[in-house]
Amino acid sequence: MSSTAQMDRPVDADAPRRRWARLDIRAENVASGVVLVGLVIVLSVVSPAFLSFSNFLDIARVVAITGIIAAGMTLVIITAGIDLSVGSTVGLVGAVTASLVAGSTSNSTFVTDFKLSVPLAVIVGLAVGSAIGFVNGLIITKTRIEPFMATLGTMIFVRGLVYLFTGGYPIHFDPMPHDFAFIGQGAVLGIPTPVWLFAIVVAALWWASRRMSVGRAIYAIGGNPEAARLSGLRVDRTKIFVYTLLGFLAGLAGIILTSRLASADTVNGQGYELIAISGVVIGGTSLGGGRGSVIGSVIGVFTVGVIQNALNLFGASTQVQYVVTGLVLLLAISLDGIARLRRRT
Repeated sequence: MSSTAQMDRPVDADAPRRRWARLDIRAENVASGVVLVGLVIVLSVVSPAFLSFSNFLDIARVVAITGIIAAGMTLVIITAGIDLSVGSTVGLVGAVTASLVAGSTSNSTFVTDFKLSVPLAVIVGLAVGSAIGFVNGLIITKTRIEPFMATLGTMIFVRGLVYLFTGGYPIHFDPMPHDFAFIGQGAVLGIPTPVWLFAIVVAALWWASRRMSVGRAIYAIGGNPEAARLSGLRVDRTKIFVYTLLGFLAGLAGIILTSRLASADTVNGQGYELIAISGVVIGGTSLGGGRGSVIGSVIGVFTVGVIQNALNLFGASTQVQYVVTGLVLLLAISLDGIARLRRRT
């Protein structure tokens, strides 16, 4: 190749910056992992019951539900967005799916004798979750309303739909079909089904975010949406896609939770958005967009899960757990803000 051809080749000025950013994210993941391991070691010394295999399975089973949401939330936050409606989506999808599964019963007028097979009921539930996410993305991209305000409105609206659909009554199963029970209560090779589903979601989103063009578009949009638009990326379409995907995953989490609890209640999913966001931010994803990783979010949600599990072992009340979770979220947000200020300077 001639020297002239080499000189004519376009130079990617942002390539070094992207390489340093990837190294920075990996360093943050390692640091978060060290903190998690240190936390586990300390709690194992303080409470020998914490170190049992059954307790770790319990942590993984609980974390799997919020972790599925956090994995999708990571992509949304990387685009400089946020979704506060995921908890309400969990509740609505759980109620709708439960009402369609054979054996479900409730005093709600919307729970009738019309039932579907378990696969079809699950598909309907996932479609409801995806539709909520799609509406969120559509509102945010077409009206230019801030994601926080748009999804806050959706959160209240969807939670209202949960109360309207259930009439305030829980939906129980008498009995629950084995196929549906397997989703939240089953196990494969001794590992709970929700953990397998969580692992599949994480692997798929990690691959998509790191190896596919849509992943590169998500990072570019979060870093500089106007530059991304000028470079030919379909910014609005990508944002709608990530919100729809998050709605789908929140729906999946709602179905798993309903199966695990063997009931759908009006309060199902409340506060899940805060746990998911806490895990994502603790895992190193910047609320400003353009930075973060799915693996980091996995470490983050496990950190939150370990803290909550330790509080349970120590007999802490629900109120205390909320206080501690809130403090952890405030600390993570503060550290993220400090890191962003340092990067600007």
